Amino acid sequence: MSARLRNLNPYELHKYLVNVYCLNAKGSTVLLKRDTSGDRTDLDVIRENHKFLWEEDEVADTWEKQLAKKYYDKLFKEYCICDLSRYKENKVALRWRVEQEVVLGKGQFQCGAKRCTSDQGLKSWEVNFAYVEDNEKKNALVKLRLCPECSEKLNYKSRKREVKRLKKSQKKKKRKGTDTDRELSESDHSETEASTVVPETEAKDPSTSNPASDSTVENESLWKKGVQEVEEKSREEEFADYLEDLLL
Repeated sequence: MSARLRNLNPYELHKYLVNVYCLNAKGSTVLLKRDTSGDRTDLDVIRENHKFLWEEDEVADTWEKQLAKKYYDKLFKEYCICDLSRYKENKVALRWRVEQEVVLGKGQFQCGAKRCTSDQGLKSWEVNFAYVEDNEKKNALVKLRLCPECSEKLNYKSRKREVKRLKKSQKKKKRKGTDTDRELSESDHSETEASTVVPETEAKDPSTSNPASDSTVENESLWKKGVQEVEEKSREEEFADYLEDLLL
């Protein structure tokens, strides 16, 4: 053993021998590499602590949250960029725009879909964005600018539901129509039955007439005739008296 190794303390000697062994043994240099499984970049820290909306009174008490809050403050929160790759499942991803996208007009003067660059016939949409953050369900109203094709994708599920509602309303209308037809047919049938029934006032049997009423009618007619005869006789007598006076 050399004089240099003799002057080393036991710990330093152990470390030296282990290093010599690791360098000289085949395949042992892998042990010299540092374990990077626990390493995190700034992007990883931002992803872990990012929030879609930060409240004004919320305090970032750790350096990870401070880094995520600093990144959030640099975003432009007027229009959103959406990912419509899973629109048939009614799953739409939304995020705020970065500075480069604002300069290019992406999301405002171009379609806000992630993979669309159309700038014709853009429409503004107000979307109730429902998402899960920190194991909590949250909602936020955001604005989107989309072309007609992407607008159809965004409203794919709602239009499907609208068609189902229209079908249900048509079925209800058909049912109501059949019910009204039945009611009308029943009312017509009842009217025809009522028309065949002879009213009591018209179908009077002469055998069932009241004799008292018949006698009263005859008495009234006789009384009227007697009065007329008396009046005629009185007039004749007055005329005869008048003629006698003239002759005298």
